[in-house]
Amino acid sequence: MIELDEIDHKLLRALAQDATQSAGALGRQFGLSQPATWRRIDRLEKAGIISGRELVLDAEKLGFGVTVFLGVKLATKGRVSLQDFERAVSAIPEVQTVEHVLGLYDYRLRVVARDLSDFERVLRRRIMTLPGAGDVEANVLLSEENLPGPLHHG
Repeated sequence: MIELDEIDHKLLRALAQDATQSAGALGRQFGLSQPATWRRIDRLEKAGIISGRELVLDAEKLGFGVTVFLGVKLATKGRVSLQDFERAVSAIPEVQTVEHVLGLYDYRLRVVARDLSDFERVLRRRIMTLPGAGDVEANVLLSEENLPGPLHHG
């Protein structure tokens, strides 16, 4: 575990808000040279604190107006391997994330669709036909706010 100073925390907060900022722009914000800022970011990446800066697409602008969180319980534990289910569900283009969770359901999926009838088609034809898919609970996303989490304070 590496020691983080105040500037590291400020850099992380700034990158959490906008990961596309250049080392030069971040350096100017915190009174560091571009190479010094780049070295800090590189150190945070090598330590695994920053694990890649991803491209986030706006599903709504791409024509996907509905996002649904789906809890899926596997029907026959043991008969279907988790890997088989994960491989099959990952091949569905409308499924954005697959999370193996502890609780009432075995998996939590984030699914995008054009509208509710499109979601129903994806659910019936693609998700309910998955190997081992059992009970399903759907929660339609009404609004979303991204928070920086524990980095926010300080």
